[in-house]
Amino acid sequence: MTTIAEVPESMRCSVLRAAGELEVQQRPVPPPGPREVLVRVAAVGTCGSDVHYFRHGRIGDFVLREPMVLGHEPSGRIVGVGEGVDAGRIGERVSLEPGVPCRRCRYCHTGAYNLCPDMVFFATPPVDGAFAEYVTIADDFAHPVPEHVSDDAAALLEPLSVALWANHRAGTGVGSRVLVAGAGPIGLLVAQVAAVQGAAEVVVSDPDPARAALARDFGATDVVAPGAEVSGVDAFVDCSGVPAAVLGGLPAVRPGGAAVLVGMGADEMTLPVSMLQSREIALTGTFRYANTWPTAVRLAASGAVDLDRLVTGHVDLDHVGDALSPDASQVKVVVRP
Repeated sequence: MTTIAEVPESMRCSVLRAAGELEVQQRPVPPPGPREVLVRVAAVGTCGSDVHYFRHGRIGDFVLREPMVLGHEPSGRIVGVGEGVDAGRIGERVSLEPGVPCRRCRYCHTGAYNLCPDMVFFATPPVDGAFAEYVTIADDFAHPVPEHVSDDAAALLEPLSVALWANHRAGTGVGSRVLVAGAGPIGLLVAQVAAVQGAAEVVVSDPDPARAALARDFGATDVVAPGAEVSGVDAFVDCSGVPAAVLGGLPAVRPGGAAVLVGMGADEMTLPVSMLQSREIALTGTFRYANTWPTAVRLAASGAVDLDRLVTGHVDLDHVGDALSPDASQVKVVVRP
């Protein structure tokens, strides 16, 4: 292992001990293994999944059974490398793609590594996340970012990747008409990516007037209230997870169009199967992302997407609980360990 001289032996991290119970602990700094890098964390975005684990201790089949560090949207600087990694990478600013696949299964071999059954993903039980001063990760999942990209923006390449993957699944392209439900961070980025990819019309629906107004700054050509009549869109992307929003958006899709479910909501809901069949609407979910970081870095570095504008607050490790109990005015709170 090669590290810079000032790496300490121990670090602080925010640990979720049980639902609603956080504790700042001192732990050893993890050494990078072969083909791994040690990263001093600069910024970590908070996500709806972090909030869900904090409130409920589980998401579907992923259950908190022992204390775990949350946070899966990190950026930082490489301060150490393991065997097989060029020591010249020490000092490099990076955005971390937080899920490392097995690289051996059929999904990895076909490029769909987001579906790898043996994925090791930050802040998914029992894997610790990045609300800590240092983390280690496979060297090829620490993506270099230019110096002019802020630490916050580098961290938010993760939700940008979610938006890129959602648009990929929706088939968004030049001239597309897109309806996005939900103007939270993911919905805003889905709208902005759709606009960047050449969509002719991007309609965003959200019940919150402030977030709906913000959507116009993120590429929306029109903003409507939930339930407003919209028709003939090529793609509907639900980023709310609200069953009523899903059921309200599906009729807006033209025959042969696509509907993509991104938001985490009800585990089950009743769908209009006859309409899906008669219109041949392609309905799909999304699970994380694959091969998105190079594009995300280019979009952020060029200014085509505005990630810094999403950030409405910062906290340190002692106040992670505040970030995981946001009020309606907050869009994206970033933890700075």
